Amino acid sequence: MTSSAAVEVTGLRVRRGKRLVLRDVSCAIPQGSVTGLLGPSGCGKTTLMRSVVGVQIVESGAVTVLGSPAGSPELRNRIGYATQSPSVYADLTVAENLRYFCAVLRAPRSDVARVIDEVGLRGHESQLVSSLSGGELSRTSLAVALLGKPELLVLDEPTVGLDPLLRDELWTLFRSLASRGVTLLVSSHVMDEAARCERLLLMRDGELLAEGTPDALLADTSARDLEQAFLSLVRAKEAA
Repeated sequence: MTSSAAVEVTGLRVRRGKRLVLRDVSCAIPQGSVTGLLGPSGCGKTTLMRSVVGVQIVESGAVTVLGSPAGSPELRNRIGYATQSPSVYADLTVAENLRYFCAVLRAPRSDVARVIDEVGLRGHESQLVSSLSGGELSRTSLAVALLGKPELLVLDEPTVGLDPLLRDELWTLFRSLASRGVTLLVSSHVMDEAARCERLLLMRDGELLAEGTPDALLADTSARDLEQAFLSLVRAKEAA
């Protein structure tokens, strides 16, 4: 594994039934960076993230995370993972969920107050998860991922359904975490979030179209914005 890479994916293939979901994907995610994983819904983003976390059955290829094979027991407390469908308990309050996951992760109880502030849930601590809005539910799931001291955060569309102000606050948080050495892999199907990332992985139909900095992708495609750059890459792929 490259010394500066927190995650390295090599020749990854994932199949569901007869459908090849990931087609020989190879990429590297630098340490201490915010890397955006972007592409339309159904292109394989979630499958790639599940492979990085180590919960996806793969057909072939290799995924190395923080120096160990993905899914290794020693990685459990080093990775924070927020799924697209929040995995918290509906019959518990926000605070009860966080205290429970603190105990599971053996994180300090003081982390509960910290992550509530970080994701903007102050005032919702005693609210049952079943009564939360979609955006509040997503933030609760993100708060769980932030417990402890994760070295890698894998966040599957964490800003979906959030208002512009909160989205901006979360991206400020993501950059602050990266400045402290945390590596973030953040997926989205909203191309205007691409410019907020230091590096991009652009996917379509289970394939990696391109990876690099936003500026490099704009230069390579001679596009005026990142949405046009993505469309240019798709057209080039179709014409090949």
